[in-house]
Amino acid sequence: MTVSANTQAILLLTTHFNKTESALIKPLSPREWGRFADWLWQQSLTPEHLLRGDLHNLLAEWHDKAVSIERVGALLDRGSALAISMEKWLRSGLWVMTRSDPDYPRRLKQRLRGDSPAVLFGCGNRNLLNGGGLAVVGSRKVKDADLAYSSKLGALASEAGVSIVSGGARGVDETTMLGALTVEGTAVGVLADSLLRACTSVKYREYLLNNSLALVSPFNPEAGFNVGNAMQRNKYIYCLADAALAVHSGKTGGTWNGAQEDLNKGWIPLWVKPTHDPEAGNAALIAAGASTAPASIDEVNVVAFFGAGEKPPKADLQLFEQVSMAVEASSPPQGPNAEAVPGSEVQKKSTRVVDDKEKSSVPEEIGSRGVPQVADLSKITFYELFVAKVKSLCADQPRTAEEMVDALAISKTQANAWLKQAVQNGELKKLAKPVRYEVDGSKQGVFALE
Repeated sequence: MTVSANTQAILLLTTHFNKTESALIKPLSPREWGRFADWLWQQSLTPEHLLRGDLHNLLAEWHDKAVSIERVGALLDRGSALAISMEKWLRSGLWVMTRSDPDYPRRLKQRLRGDSPAVLFGCGNRNLLNGGGLAVVGSRKVKDADLAYSSKLGALASEAGVSIVSGGARGVDETTMLGALTVEGTAVGVLADSLLRACTSVKYREYLLNNSLALVSPFNPEAGFNVGNAMQRNKYIYCLADAALAVHSGKTGGTWNGAQEDLNKGWIPLWVKPTHDPEAGNAALIAAGASTAPASIDEVNVVAFFGAGEKPPKADLQLFEQVSMAVEASSPPQGPNAEAVPGSEVQKKSTRVVDDKEKSSVPEEIGSRGVPQVADLSKITFYELFVAKVKSLCADQPRTAEEMVDALAISKTQANAWLKQAVQNGELKKLAKPVRYEVDGSKQGVFALE
């Protein structure tokens, strides 16, 4: 694996490389990086530009007390440390991805926005990071009955075709993951420490080689255990999954805090296994709003944790995924049974996908402006669909990029790329202070969809 100059710059700005680094050199937090990255984009700059240009000239208009030019310069001046670390990590089979990579987990972007980690290190099947699944969390020190429950839960998830997402720590996390992996299931382990050691351990080697496991961490792959990192990674476990089950929680600690955060943020449905342990916080989590999972593993139906087997809602999909379903639904039937499709339940459902403008991302309200109608969605590019929807959003007032990201449920990186293209094409006007976008009156709608 080769690492692009852009990725190198992001690593320099956001990652610790060794323990001997000066305490004065503090990498940017996910939120600081998000703020800085947005500004760079607005200036038509990329992180790579910072490696080969005059930093003070490039950042002359950048003003942020927390992220000073001096701090940025000190972080970028760590090329030797980066080279040494990357050689070791890549040689050990690790890969690295940044928020600008196309296969970066979309669930993290959509649920955490600017708080999603700038960099993810990992090993194994990186495609699993976009597969969702059931997050299973629990304490490290639990009774044998809870470990047996966790192991069987992993096996049941495998039978249901559901991937396990967990923290990889001993106890509930590790037991559930191995319960799935040993019966040919899949799992994602979000580690708070020691990623490099885990990726080379005998325990996981077989599953990494057969692409049934991904181990990932937003922290230095060689970092040891740190309470702050362990707390921070909890949100990533929940936000990579589609539902969660807490097998056993204390009344304080990582499992408790992570579950409370999910309940407060409403990322995914949380289920909690009831227990008679007086020291457990399970009952308090249920009282706080979590659903009660079956106490007996024999009564568990993994699919039910997702809401009667439904997949994540369309609002959780990127624009092009939403539109592709609408295109599929409106396309002429294919195959030997095509003549039997009109009037069938499938055909009726397909019609509803296109007609239900409250739930679909298909552009609306454009036809009333006298723009030619387009019936064949398959001839429309995703960029054109984006422009049409944005023009509808900006019809009454200018909108920010953040507002469009929220309205269309797409990644900010994709939105920024299309907004830049729309401005260059004269479809939109970019306003300053603050940065917003409005429709260019001289070039109205591209198309409309019924």
